[in-house]
Amino acid sequence: MSGSREFDVIVYGATGYTGRLVAEYLAKSGHGDLEWAMAGRSADKLAAVRDEIGAPADTPLVVANADDPASLAAMAGRTKVVLTTVGPYQLYGEPLIAVCAEAGTDYVDLCGEPAWMRQMIDKYDAKAKASGARIVFSCGFDSIPFDLGVWFVQQAAKEEFGEVARRVRGRVRAMQGTFSGGTAASLKATLAAAAKDPAVLQLLINPFALTPGFTGPQQPRGDAVDFEASLDSWVAPFIMAAINTRNVHRSNFLLGHPWGEDFVYDEMVLTGPGDAGEAAAKAVAGDNSLGAEGGPKPGEGPSAEEREAGFYDVLFVAEMPDGGRVTAGVKGDKDPGYGSTSKMIAESALCLVRDVPDAPGGVTTPGAVMAEPLIARLTAHAGLSFTRES
Repeated sequence: MSGSREFDVIVYGATGYTGRLVAEYLAKSGHGDLEWAMAGRSADKLAAVRDEIGAPADTPLVVANADDPASLAAMAGRTKVVLTTVGPYQLYGEPLIAVCAEAGTDYVDLCGEPAWMRQMIDKYDAKAKASGARIVFSCGFDSIPFDLGVWFVQQAAKEEFGEVARRVRGRVRAMQGTFSGGTAASLKATLAAAAKDPAVLQLLINPFALTPGFTGPQQPRGDAVDFEASLDSWVAPFIMAAINTRNVHRSNFLLGHPWGEDFVYDEMVLTGPGDAGEAAAKAVAGDNSLGAEGGPKPGEGPSAEEREAGFYDVLFVAEMPDGGRVTAGVKGDKDPGYGSTSKMIAESALCLVRDVPDAPGGVTTPGAVMAEPLIARLTAHAGLSFTRES
């Protein structure tokens, strides 16, 4: 990628709900030497948002539109990385990936749409490798805490046992906040695509959908209420597991299977022991509100007070064949779908530019291209913690 670009980062979709949060974070994060710009369809709306979030009056504004590929190409040619919050990505994302892959421009998004992601891998991975563009999906709550959480607990397993674990469990211990309107819209778009195309449905149910040419062992389905004696807790399905587990397997794949070709990973929600835990697990399993009507729409979200009150806490258990285990926790402040996600994607873009500028191109994952430096960034700047617990 050219080192002479005008900007380090362009935030595309800066007038949307999440894009606005990202722009506000960059404006106030203290990265004083950062050259960045706000992009969207309307210069007037961009200027209004720039003033409302308190960004400097000279913050550059870039007009670009998914319906105008020439404007996207011009934008990509001006920056080292495009940070896009314009989803659902299966509806609006491909033209931007195409121009970034062509121009050697890095790209980060918040995609949680595995079937579309596989289509983009098949279409643009070779071109991105050739141009040097790092195309990095899923740089928000789906799937950074999980992708990097597995990487982190595997480092702990190597320190404790001299080898990695072939079995890791990801267990959400606590979470307060809402999923984004973009996540809900992406789910609806994915279900609509699956209804039209059986090939999309096959990708959605395949745990190795993002590892072309490789299929590992059978993975836990994660779709039923169960009791896990080793954790003394009932567990329930976790709605984001369908994307997070695919990204974890892709990271393992891209890194050359350091966790083994027989690696097994799943995610569930812990609801506690006893009758109360069982009842809570059944309630979680029966909650279909994310895809229901009346939820948040793209561009909508919680108040600042609600974002500040949010948090999440995820346990990772690395289990060794001889019965030994090591555990680690990943925690984040602010609500997962908006407050924390906006910080994670911003730091992901900065990490690409500043910490791993020479990493090779291709369609990749945070865990494969920048795990260790991104953990350091998220810990220092974004309110996350990665802690070995046993």
